[in-house]
Order: sequence, then structure tokens, then C-alpha cells
Amino acid sequence: MPDTPLLAERPRLARRALPRLCEVCGAWGRDPVCQPCRARFVAVRERCPRCALATPGATVCGTCLRAPPPWSATVTALDYRFPWDGLIARLKFGQRPDLAAPLSDLLLRALALRPPPPATIVTAVPLGPMRLRERGYNQAWELARRVARALRLRAQADLLLRCRDAPPQVGLDRAERERNLREALLAAPERRAAIAGREIALVDDVMTTGATARAAARALLDAGAAGVAVWVVARTPADAGP
Repeated sequence: MPDTPLLAERPRLARRALPRLCEVCGAWGRDPVCQPCRARFVAVRERCPRCALATPGATVCGTCLRAPPPWSATVTALDYRFPWDGLIARLKFGQRPDLAAPLSDLLLRALALRPPPPATIVTAVPLGPMRLRERGYNQAWELARRVARALRLRAQADLLLRCRDAPPQVGLDRAERERNLREALLAAPERRAAIAGREIALVDDVMTTGATARAAARALLDAGAAGVAVWVVARTPADAGP
């Protein structure tokens, strides 16, 4: 007998009902990240609406006033600090795509607190072919598809192409990151009709200097997108260095 929707949900619901260790503190509970850890480590901060750096009064920061980024808004759930840097590292490098679920929940919470400009399509920053083969999944897409499903928005993974594997971005400053990404991110030629005239939400795990988001947003806008908003789980604080 084919599965009904209720029967198909039972394995997932059963897994959620089983006790498990919190990924942050190691306490037993029902959630991948327990509520005490969320309350302790997820601080609601006033942020620049364009780049999501902490700024008094949630006003546009001086950098974005002088040189506005190509996207309309950035929404982030938290600063890229302990313990979230460890969870994101395990998501990206530790073969833990399941961690996209609790991290996307945190991003959804941030989106609910400060609704962004309307989006009609949700996409993700792509990985290069070699890195995708090594990892087996794109962590940004694992986040994007969950967020899109929760918001009942269309999710499309193939709007952008990373046409070459750039060296890792870790440890590079903004200028180095932009050189690293030059001509690496392009809108997929066969998806330009799907991009044209659309408000697109671009999802990634972390924004550091904004170089990746800048390259991706420009590619989408050059392909005719009406606007781009950036949704990231974590934002590297201004005092954290490159």
C-alpha cells in the first residue's frame, strides 16, 4: 500500500520525538539545539538593514551609505561567533547536512522578527563542481530549500553557476575575496527568463566581507532580477577581522 502523507511523516516525527544531545551544550532534549542555548547565544541586535553589521538604532551604516551594496537588504540570525561557528563548520565540512534544519530555523526566526522585502524565488550561493563532489551537498542550498518550504516560496537551486572552483575564502580580506570571485559566479544562461523581473532571496551560511553576496547579487541583477535580498544564518562581526 502506498504511503499516505501521514504515514510518510511518521519516521521524521518519530526521530523528532526521540531524546537527543544538544549540539551546543550536550544536554539531553528533543531539539538539535536546546531552548536554553538559543536563549543564551542568540541575541537580537540592532543591525544595518543593508549589510547586517551591528549598528545603533538599526540605521544604515556609514559604509553602506558611501558605497551601497547591490542587494536591497540583508537579514541574519546571529553573529558568527561561538557556538554557531562550530555548528556551521560541522554543517559545511563535517558531513552534517542535518544541521541545516536547526540553523534554518534560526534564520526563519530572524526573518519573522524583521520581515525583508518580498521575494518570489529563493536560491542559494552555489558551490564549484569540485567542492560539490567532495562535500556531496551544498550547505547553502540545504538551508535555502528549508527556508523556502517554511515560507511557501519557490526554491530554485540552479539560477547561479560557479563556473570555476575559486580557492578557499577563509582568511582573505575583502579585496582578495573579490579578486578570488571575479567571473566565478554567473547567472545560468538557461535560467535568465526565470530570473528576469523577479525579487530573489539569496541564501548563504555566513557573510564575512560580502564579496560572495556581491558577486552573486550582481550576476542576478545583470540577468534582469528586479531585486536581490540576502538571507544568511550568520554575519561576521566588524571586530572579527577578515
